[in-house]
Amino acid sequence: MASLTQLPFDNSYARLPRELYTPVTPAPIASPSLVVTSTDCMALLGLNNEQVDDKALCRYFSGAQSLPGAQPLAQKYAGHQFGAYNPELGDGRGVLLGEVVNENGDRWDLHLKGAGKTPYSRMGDGRAVLRSSIREFLASEALFHLGVPTTRALCVITSDEPVYREKEERATTLLRVAKTHIRFGHFEHLFHSNQKPLLNQFIDYTLATHFQACTQAADPVFAMFRDIVIRTARMIAHWQASGFAHGVMNTDNFSIVGDTFDFGPYAFMDSFNPGLICNHSDYQGRYAFNKQPQIGLWNLNCLAMAFSERLSRDKLISALQEYDDAFHQHYLTLLGAKLGFSTVSEDDSQLIGDLLGMMATTGADYSRTFRSLAEIDLVSGRSRARDEFLDAETFDGWSKRYAERLQKNTSTDTQRSALMSQSNPKYILRNYLAQQAISQAEQGDFSEVRRLHKVLSTPYAEKPDMQHYAELPPDWGRHMEISCSS
Repeated sequence: MASLTQLPFDNSYARLPRELYTPVTPAPIASPSLVVTSTDCMALLGLNNEQVDDKALCRYFSGAQSLPGAQPLAQKYAGHQFGAYNPELGDGRGVLLGEVVNENGDRWDLHLKGAGKTPYSRMGDGRAVLRSSIREFLASEALFHLGVPTTRALCVITSDEPVYREKEERATTLLRVAKTHIRFGHFEHLFHSNQKPLLNQFIDYTLATHFQACTQAADPVFAMFRDIVIRTARMIAHWQASGFAHGVMNTDNFSIVGDTFDFGPYAFMDSFNPGLICNHSDYQGRYAFNKQPQIGLWNLNCLAMAFSERLSRDKLISALQEYDDAFHQHYLTLLGAKLGFSTVSEDDSQLIGDLLGMMATTGADYSRTFRSLAEIDLVSGRSRARDEFLDAETFDGWSKRYAERLQKNTSTDTQRSALMSQSNPKYILRNYLAQQAISQAEQGDFSEVRRLHKVLSTPYAEKPDMQHYAELPPDWGRHMEISCSS
């Protein structure tokens, strides 16, 4: 196990041409204090929680002191935002401190969000605030423990330094840990600014650094693009199966390695609403929950244009045509596990679709419904999930079909119940829970953030003393829309 000052940096991005980034020194926040940490995220870097004290975290991840071997920089990229291309993007409030390669050879970016102004801040102050930092920390760690591909968060550090959004808030930093911070927008920037030699160099760098398995293929660049398509499809299948709405699926918010990235006005589904719009700035509903799969493909088409310098139109289309099947098959597998099917086939699609349709009509709670189906009586078809539906008669008809389907399982009923318990979380990050933790943190009490983080770290386990975290949201906590502003 290493200490913070012994982290083995290998800053490959900093060795790329300067047109891709600008060296930046983080601007420290005043009087930093630690809000929360993720010890299992620390372990990714080879850090031992007992060797890293709170003061060290505050010193190095508030911007006050640079880690030995770090080479802080702000990346330049572009992207399509709500469907319109914007060339004036880049790391406006975040700094890539460097890349750590752990003892297993895994490469991890350390990215300090809220580190002050950069050349890409435009009119912004380069700061993050406490509420958005807590939301990103909780969401990235919650998704990880749900099995969703995601970036991670190591710690949140806040201060008394004022920053101004809709109201006065507290300047805060978050240390994001990710396989890479390369976005679709990096390639778009180089393509649309006609920097073709640099685009080719960047494609080769991405291939060699993050898609090494593809280098052995007959056409390595095609293999990489195809892998990106499939990873993106599988990530969004996880979102849909988990009831997760990202809220701002701009191409600059899409990771090249298929990890959930750049958290903003996200939401985990309460009562099931396929058309959920969680971002109050999304006036047209472009990023509604049920549109996420098609937006993923739309974004990949934008990326394909940037790859057209290296791949033929036919090869790009061939890769893109794999998206729908990759998404559908993975989504079907995930939903099959949630329903306890030992194997799943296309024949199960109708049963799954009918359940989701009933949930949408009734507004049944997404997570509680799936969790409670584990207790079904295979003879009578009775289930505690019946309580989630106003139209009990229609549910009874579906439940009978479901019980008949379960009797075709090759697994035992005990195995089926165990599969469902491991596929349907008891605890999810409902917006009202996050808001309660944020409200206390804004008063200087970080205990609720830490408790909630602990609960979400084991979302499938029954915790009798934590039952209140599994309750339905109160009236004020239903249908919350969140601002992009942070």
